[in-house]
Amino acid sequence: MTAPHWLGLFGLVLAGWMALYLMAIPAELRSLSRIYGSDFWADLCRVTPDGAGLVKLWGMWALMSAAMMLPTALPAFATFDDLPTSRRDFAALAGGYLAIWLGFSAVAALAQMALWQAGLVDQTGLSLSRILSAALLIGAGAYQFTALKNACVSKCRAPMAFFMDHWASGAWRMGLRLGAVCLGCCWALMALAFVGGVMSLAFMGLATLLMVFEKLPQLGDRLTRPLGFGLIGAGALVLAGI
Repeated sequence: MTAPHWLGLFGLVLAGWMALYLMAIPAELRSLSRIYGSDFWADLCRVTPDGAGLVKLWGMWALMSAAMMLPTALPAFATFDDLPTSRRDFAALAGGYLAIWLGFSAVAALAQMALWQAGLVDQTGLSLSRILSAALLIGAGAYQFTALKNACVSKCRAPMAFFMDHWASGAWRMGLRLGAVCLGCCWALMALAFVGGVMSLAFMGLATLLMVFEKLPQLGDRLTRPLGFGLIGAGALVLAGI
């Protein structure tokens, strides 16, 4: 994995996490503007709905999606890279995959803006409503047991079979399909950002690890249902005010 396209992919993941770290810097630490300039920090860190606007909010969600979801797709990308004549199409595959998550990011940004305007989340995207938090947790937990979740995660765990089934459609369309399958696996867990904190690096790191492990062939089967029960239990506790 030392080819230029892999270095570019890992560079994108690293850049995404670095940008998210900078955006999450607490206000009391932004005195570093004395070094970097106040305008730099102000523009970089202003990702709240009131200060950033919808476009910058979408950009933040796009960075978060790239940083969190590309690591979960690395086994599929590695499988594709090993197939004959596939390397020249690697960029098209990755581009199609990211296009799906850019679309999700737009929907998530719109949702955050609407929830903020309704007073259900604070400026950082953290839920202010016990009902909303419980609904997201219980909904994400229940989704773990659905046929759609099972179908999507099964494809993610068998990337070779996925590419063989769709090889004739070309790299770009396979990337779109892969992104759609990945979205079907992970959208509910990503929505929990409103519970764990949209700008919380701890939540993003934990969620990324869970989504990576869930897509592993052996470990994933043992994780999906227990995670569902855990999320439903957590939602019930939140609903009960415990």
